[in-house]
Amino acid sequence: MLDVIKLLPDSVANQIAAGEVIQRPASAVKELMENALDAGATQIDLVVKDAGKALIMVTDNGCGMSETDARLCFERHATSKISKAEDLFTIRTMGFRGEALASIAAIAQVELKTRRQEDEVGVKIVNEGSVVKEQTLVPMAPGTTFSVKNLFFNVPARRNFLKSPAAELRHIVEEFTRVTLMNPEIGFTFTSDGKELYHLYPGNLKQRIMGLFGNNYDGKLLAVNQDTDRVSIHGYIVKAEFAKKTRGEQYFFVNKRFIKHPYLHHAIENAFLEMIPKDSFPGYFLNIEVDPADIDVNIHPTKTEVNFLDVKLVYAILHAAVRKAIGQNNLSPMIDFDEPTNLGFDFGEVVRSSNPIIQPNVPVNPSYNPFRQHQEHSRPSEDWRQLYGERVDQPVAGEEIPMETTQPNEQKSHYIQLNQSYIVTTVKSGLLVIDQHLAHYRILFEKFLKELETNNGHSQQELFPQPFTLNANDASLLRELLPELERVGFAMEQVNPTTFMINGTPADLSGGDPISLLEKMLDNYKINRTDLQLDRKLGIAKTMAAQLSVKTSTPLSETEMQNLVDQLFGCSVAETAPDGKKVYVLLTLDEIAQKLN
Repeated sequence: MLDVIKLLPDSVANQIAAGEVIQRPASAVKELMENALDAGATQIDLVVKDAGKALIMVTDNGCGMSETDARLCFERHATSKISKAEDLFTIRTMGFRGEALASIAAIAQVELKTRRQEDEVGVKIVNEGSVVKEQTLVPMAPGTTFSVKNLFFNVPARRNFLKSPAAELRHIVEEFTRVTLMNPEIGFTFTSDGKELYHLYPGNLKQRIMGLFGNNYDGKLLAVNQDTDRVSIHGYIVKAEFAKKTRGEQYFFVNKRFIKHPYLHHAIENAFLEMIPKDSFPGYFLNIEVDPADIDVNIHPTKTEVNFLDVKLVYAILHAAVRKAIGQNNLSPMIDFDEPTNLGFDFGEVVRSSNPIIQPNVPVNPSYNPFRQHQEHSRPSEDWRQLYGERVDQPVAGEEIPMETTQPNEQKSHYIQLNQSYIVTTVKSGLLVIDQHLAHYRILFEKFLKELETNNGHSQQELFPQPFTLNANDASLLRELLPELERVGFAMEQVNPTTFMINGTPADLSGGDPISLLEKMLDNYKINRTDLQLDRKLGIAKTMAAQLSVKTSTPLSETEMQNLVDQLFGCSVAETAPDGKKVYVLLTLDEIAQKLN
């Protein structure tokens, strides 16, 4: 039998390994920008075309590379960050694995231009599919420029799995945000298809947050500063009253490296306990400084997962730091006690009057009735029914008083509200108990779904249009949803890349908060994002129905209960709500008799 195990060619091995590091254009953006940071750059410029599929170009003014280093940087496991295993526990740089450039070169056409400060000219290297095609000397300013063209040109299957340009651009914006956020001392620009999306000037962290997420964050942030022997935490949290329905503004960094850590996220949520609604999420921009020996970042090629040597200690310090920031904000004095305050009183002398206090006396005629034209003010009425204007018809002697009668088989329909949450009514076969919230949820869901299909939603114009500001990613999502939102009654126009003006709302909103509803829609859309148009419509219909349906513990009149029941049984699926829960239960006469025996 012949041997079957053989070594893969380097080109194939590089493409396989590249799949772990470079999953989409945003992955290449992250690696190239982090390399620019490690090069000591003070200005980094990002240019993309066709959401990174046609071109990703990162230019920096860092230290540059020699001709030998420029050629060697495309080799796998070639790095200047570490040289021995012990260095893994003293890592301060963003990169260290030596895989990023080799992975990018394996699946794209890469052009590198680089020059050191002490060199007179730079070097240009063209690499296609891990094969060097050209190496020449070129005049250029000190620094490095990486141009990645036609990503996945030799892996068509991976290229076909990329999302729409808008979706891929959102991922690039997110990576750009993560890299720039904790490096406010460095200037950044981001240009997409010839349009500048961001121009971030060097400054402090608060200025960087405002540059990325909008100037309205100036009054929303609380500073967090905590220094201990083992851990230092610095950054900002968003005030509780500005908590959003979306999970967007949540950024954890360890030694300025973005990480995802559910356990530490729980520390933030626990600190905001009972301060924000259950369906809202706290926002934060926090950097945790620890000794590199106390963390392990060599878990995954993307380096977004880390292990702490003592994660419980970090949890406790983080929770205490956030609680301290919240407490200082809530307990801050509203009056400046250092300045003399004149409230209009002279506390040096209290004037007392020697005259007795006399209670005012207003004479009242208890028999006076303003609804009667002729009254005897001196004598109260002897009949209380006449006093309040009720008609009193005494029957004539021998006259029979008419009584309301019903036919033996005639039944009146009665609706009773139980615990202000359930509607109870009688039917021929027994007793029907309906969950009012789930019933209305089903009714509105089918109504909105029909409006999305037929484009006949009714809009109510706003007397004062409301501005709605989002970050760049959420604004991109809202632009995708605008056609469907207009069909259900929203009327919006975009006034700048991140701000929309709400001119009209669905008629069913009836005084509700349109901004809260839109935030919830964006949140659900991000959770269940798909390119299928049908799923998008279902998500919008479900979100709007869930938010606008009558809630439990809401009193209803008998007419409202009757209308709700009539509309429910006019639905195509009256038995279950859109989330699968049962809308009603039927207690048959036999079941009732059985329970009573």
